[in-house]
Amino acid sequence: MSARGLRTLPHFSLNRKSIIMRRLLALAILAAAIGGFLLLKATRPAPPVVEVRERVWRVATDRVEPTTLRPILTLYGRIEAPDRVRAAAPVSGRVLEVTVRDGDRVAAGQALARLDPRDLLPRLEQARADLERERIRVRHDREALQQERTLLDLAEAKLARLEKLQTARLGAESAVDQAREDVARARLAASQRQQAIAEHPARLAQLEARLDEAERDAERSRIEAPFPARIAKVEVAAGDQVQAGQTLLTLYADDPVYLRAKIPAMYAAELRKALDAGERLGATASFGATVFAAHLERIGGEADARGIDALLRVEDGKNVPVGAFVNAVLERPAAAGLLSLPFSALHGGDRIYFVREGRLTSVRVERVGEHRVDGQPYMLLRVADFVPGSEVMVTHLPNAIDGLAVEVLGP
Repeated sequence: MSARGLRTLPHFSLNRKSIIMRRLLALAILAAAIGGFLLLKATRPAPPVVEVRERVWRVATDRVEPTTLRPILTLYGRIEAPDRVRAAAPVSGRVLEVTVRDGDRVAAGQALARLDPRDLLPRLEQARADLERERIRVRHDREALQQERTLLDLAEAKLARLEKLQTARLGAESAVDQAREDVARARLAASQRQQAIAEHPARLAQLEARLDEAERDAERSRIEAPFPARIAKVEVAAGDQVQAGQTLLTLYADDPVYLRAKIPAMYAAELRKALDAGERLGATASFGATVFAAHLERIGGEADARGIDALLRVEDGKNVPVGAFVNAVLERPAAAGLLSLPFSALHGGDRIYFVREGRLTSVRVERVGEHRVDGQPYMLLRVADFVPGSEVMVTHLPNAIDGLAVEVLGP
């Protein structure tokens, strides 16, 4: 071995020892880490046991009992007055004055308007003159009839004398013919005069009727209210020229006043049966801030696609103008065995849920109508084989199904 190889041998030995020490140190650190991990794992606290719990929905319920209630029906209609009068001008003339305005209340006999009497007096005077002329004419005809009868007697006597002379062959035949003509003319005149006298009562009655009509029109120049009423509309003013039959104003009686509304055809038979039985079906209607009572009086005889007309008599129509559109709530005949529930209790349009032992149980229902509780709308339902005291869920759950766990909220 060379001298150089002998000099490098100790250095190589030292490096090998260093490498071994480093590896042993790494193994010791790894063992310590594994031991620490195992120690930590062995001494860690036990995790809590995971308990799977079913979700419980909190709901409100109501204990209801079947009872007898009156369903209601909401109607929309218009106020009408059957006794509506159109005051028209009796003859052509000029309006002298109008004493009322739209909406005024008037008493029976109260003056509403007046026509100028100067337009009516000539016709009245002419009718009176025609009647007096007829009376004078009949007196003249009766006096003339006496004279014509005298002339007829004279003509017949003359004819008799001439016929005797002709028989004795002392008279001319032409004179006899002339006498016969005079007798025929006198008889015709007397007959016509008798006919004129016979027609006198008919002519007199005709002229008296014409006079009565003229007097009536003269009296009607003062337009008066035929009954206590309210003025609906005034269509003329003082100074207007009007024609015969032209409307001056319209008025209507405050009582009776009716609400005409459409009811669905499905309720017509039920309401008609109640009316025939003498049942009074009341209603509450409103017009703006005015609330008034009414009751169903009759149902119309014709129907259309919207339903059938119902006439509700307004109890006090003085504060409701004719033509007003109003809404009314009509009571239907009472029905037994009904449940009153808020609309939130209805699911799917045809079922409700009972809460039994913390679970939901569905049941089919029949919708009868609705009514109001403290001004709020409630639905009326009929349930077959209802168990008294059952709790009905009144909270609307979109995911409600049979068997769903629920918790009833406290009061």
